Amino acid sequence: MALVEPTAREAGQDFIRDIVRADLASGRHKSVVTRFPPEPNGYLHIGHAKAICLSFGIAEEFGGHCNLRYDDTNPTREAQEYIDAIERDVHWLGFDWGSHLYHASDYFEQLYAWAEDLIRAGKAYVDDQSQDEMRATRGTLTEAGTESPYRGRGVEDNLDLFRRMRAGAFANGARVLRAKIDMGSGNINLRDPVLYRILHTAHPRTGTAWCIYPSYDFAHGQSDAIEGITHSLCTLEFEDHRPLYDWLLDNLPVPSRPHQYEFARLNLTHTVLSKRVLTELVRSGHVAGWDDPRMPTLAGLRRRGVPPAAIRDFVKRVGVAKANSVVDMAMFEFSIREHLNKKAARRMAVLRPLKVVIDNYPQGQSEEVEALNHPDDHAAGTRRLRFSRELYIERDDFKENPPKKFFRLSPGAEVRLRYAYFITCREVKKNEAGEIVELRCTYDPATKGGNAPDGRKVKATLHWVSAADSRTAEVRLYNPLFARPDPNPADFAAELNPNSLEVIDDARVEPTLAGRNSGEAVQFERQGYFCLDADSTPERLVFNRTVGLRDSWAKIAGI
Repeated sequence: MALVEPTAREAGQDFIRDIVRADLASGRHKSVVTRFPPEPNGYLHIGHAKAICLSFGIAEEFGGHCNLRYDDTNPTREAQEYIDAIERDVHWLGFDWGSHLYHASDYFEQLYAWAEDLIRAGKAYVDDQSQDEMRATRGTLTEAGTESPYRGRGVEDNLDLFRRMRAGAFANGARVLRAKIDMGSGNINLRDPVLYRILHTAHPRTGTAWCIYPSYDFAHGQSDAIEGITHSLCTLEFEDHRPLYDWLLDNLPVPSRPHQYEFARLNLTHTVLSKRVLTELVRSGHVAGWDDPRMPTLAGLRRRGVPPAAIRDFVKRVGVAKANSVVDMAMFEFSIREHLNKKAARRMAVLRPLKVVIDNYPQGQSEEVEALNHPDDHAAGTRRLRFSRELYIERDDFKENPPKKFFRLSPGAEVRLRYAYFITCREVKKNEAGEIVELRCTYDPATKGGNAPDGRKVKATLHWVSAADSRTAEVRLYNPLFARPDPNPADFAAELNPNSLEVIDDARVEPTLAGRNSGEAVQFERQGYFCLDADSTPERLVFNRTVGLRDSWAKIAGI
């Protein structure tokens, strides 16, 4: 069979794609079928993005398809909110499963029948031990486990008990079904793993039809086989589960024989991707929800203004490896910044306003100046900004007693106002507390457009907004949620960064920003990339900082 070449996106080069190419070239598989199998018990995060891009991307590149299959085997933790969020995030990231949407619960009846097959073959038994007893007899990495006293039950007794488990005759935790493999195995996953447990809990899809539910290990490989998955892609923590995956496929009459391949998961500095930790952050109120822009969830990144294309680019840069490693957050921000620099419109905003009054500009007069929407994209056009006697500049752009090499505004210094005029500071006004509240300046009318006809130069160009028609806005500046680059998930609360969010209530932005869509990123000139937050109202604009203009991670140690 001829090798199927990538068709939709540019194919990457990695060991998994090499395997896929070889399988197609040898005729082992005629087409590629992958799957993305999330548990609907939380929101997807940046780590899931790598798995999504890999499974959906490979299927797309090689002309196959990727199934979205919910691993809905634990109804105590599942909710429709999570299902909706997962589908929204996968679509937002740029992928689609088409008609290939499945659930492990679709196969509950078949899985149950296969469990009975194992019992009949003497390869599964009902165990009456408690969880604590099973844990105590499981053994360690250096010591073999101890066989359950119920391991020798006969086939008929096991079938009867298992059927009564299904009928609801026993309480939660009273009994489990275990595979009969090898309690002395060096792989703990093969020490008679649990296949079914009792849970008297209604399921979101099957209601109260079931009170026993399969384990992940029992449902996963068999679901792959039912769906004809050719390449079952998992992160490295499932490598030790692969012998059990294979044992179950070898001992059941499954319709196909998938193979599991493991790759390194995505780990980022200053980030915890444990779903348990992320859930606790939300439940304990450490963040404002799953879509808090400080969260590494796809919902949080979307709200922060991160483009999905930047995430896909980042995942491609990280690559697919066989060994775990930690990626510096600066690499992720580089991908975001590189994408936004090309796409984001430019606007002016003053985060910490300082009032400027131009004494020699006529009172009551105003004019319009022309500003570029994007300096590198002439097709983006221009916009008109109103210039008048009273303006706001950034407070940090003025020093009354400037240090050496401070080239921005100071008493007697001349600077350029972007797209407008040269101005010179003549007087500094302060309040009773000695705080600077206003600058009195003059302008040179001959420098309209920001250039002097006599050829004189200035060393600084400042952004500004008009006092008369600029809009007051709330601006949220996000910093790392965790202060350390390698936060400890076991003690995550103690390592939270108390300065992960700074809220500025009285920023001033140019009026053209009022009509933007939520989540659409713009560059605040000289400040960074921002997007309008969903909390915004016509009366109150709220902006989130997506990323700064430059890499700030070298300074993170000083948080």
